[in-house]
Amino acid sequence: MKGIATLFVGTGAIFAVIGMVWGIQMSATQDHSLSPAHGHLNLIGFVIMTVYGLYYAVTPAARTGLAKVHYLLTLAAVVVLIPGIVMALTQSGEVLAKLGSVLTLLSMLTFVYTVFRKGVGAA
Repeated sequence: MKGIATLFVGTGAIFAVIGMVWGIQMSATQDHSLSPAHGHLNLIGFVIMTVYGLYYAVTPAARTGLAKVHYLLTLAAVVVLIPGIVMALTQSGEVLAKLGSVLTLLSMLTFVYTVFRKGVGAA
């Protein structure tokens, strides 16, 4: 199931492009008020998703059904958290930011569980 690694890294790359375009837009308008959301998009959307993908690429034993759940959980975390941070920064509510934070934590706990259960690298 090499596909899960590609999904993580490919989605991370898409989030990186979105983050770069958003950063250029902030620079062009001189409005950096949403930079915390931009930073979280880059960190969770690109860096963490890519780290997860590289882990699955080098650890074939971890490519299980849980890996698919992990991908969907991480994707949901980014899709909910980033707009949630924007809403919190614009004082439009914090519910999505809180939910996205919990999803992000669950995603990381899934990763921790997988690493300790399956190890790192080929057996």
